[in-house]
Amino acid sequence: MTHEIIGLTDWLQTAPGQYLLGWEEAQFDLAVADLFGYNALQLGLAEIDTLRANRMPHRWLALPEEGPDQSAAQGSAATASRDIGTRPNDQAEPSGAMERGAKPRVALVTDAAALPFPAASLDLVVLPHTLELSADPHHVLREVERVLVPEGRVVISGLNPASLWGLRQARGRLGAHLPGSSRGGSGLYLPEAGEFIGPWRLRDWLRLLSFEVESDRYGCYRPAVTTEKWLQRMAWMDRAGARWWPIFGAVYFVVAVKRVRGVRLLGPSWKPRRTVASPSAVPVANRH
Repeated sequence: MTHEIIGLTDWLQTAPGQYLLGWEEAQFDLAVADLFGYNALQLGLAEIDTLRANRMPHRWLALPEEGPDQSAAQGSAATASRDIGTRPNDQAEPSGAMERGAKPRVALVTDAAALPFPAASLDLVVLPHTLELSADPHHVLREVERVLVPEGRVVISGLNPASLWGLRQARGRLGAHLPGSSRGGSGLYLPEAGEFIGPWRLRDWLRLLSFEVESDRYGCYRPAVTTEKWLQRMAWMDRAGARWWPIFGAVYFVVAVKRVRGVRLLGPSWKPRRTVASPSAVPVANRH
């Protein structure tokens, strides 16, 4: 079966795309539900609401203006903005307290490597496949480190090159460049835009930027098939894969915390109630 070149937005509407989104939605809900603070940002991929389970009062969605899938990002911004009644290029005002599960605002379309936020101003940044679609993923990660407060968290999802999906994609790209092959990479399983960033490589980047990986997990172990019927038949592989070959899942999920040397968060500074010392007892000499 041949595959036409499609962007990530269109691919997510396919059977494997919906399978991947379903797994990721559950992981994002678990990861962000108990993270507290004031300001949270989702950067990229309007097709999934990664902050729906989070309870921070100010939550925004920003879409990259540049990158391999630029047209898809612009289209996603327009679609999302119609859903929530705001224009994608408008800077959203803080919306005050939001109910759990309320959809985040589309705050802006921006360069992911130059976020318009002050340093140390965000408590949480979520990157759903943002790095692998960026022209300079390491620069994007440095920018995330800049805008995060000390002990702030970044949540990242990405496609794993060391998986059945990754191997099929690599084979499709190799075949597309062989002499006599049809132009356009018809054997690609995943969208052509973007480059895989292995979880081990991502860990090195995070370590260089003083992030500490708090948790990581893998998912989506079913083989690279294209139909809902075969994906359902292979559902047993999710259980087997998580047990026997966990690091070979098609997608990985990382939660990291920004560590700043010499900075330690303290609880409320309660001042002890001032007590009045009782006067010292002065012995009185017996005059008798």
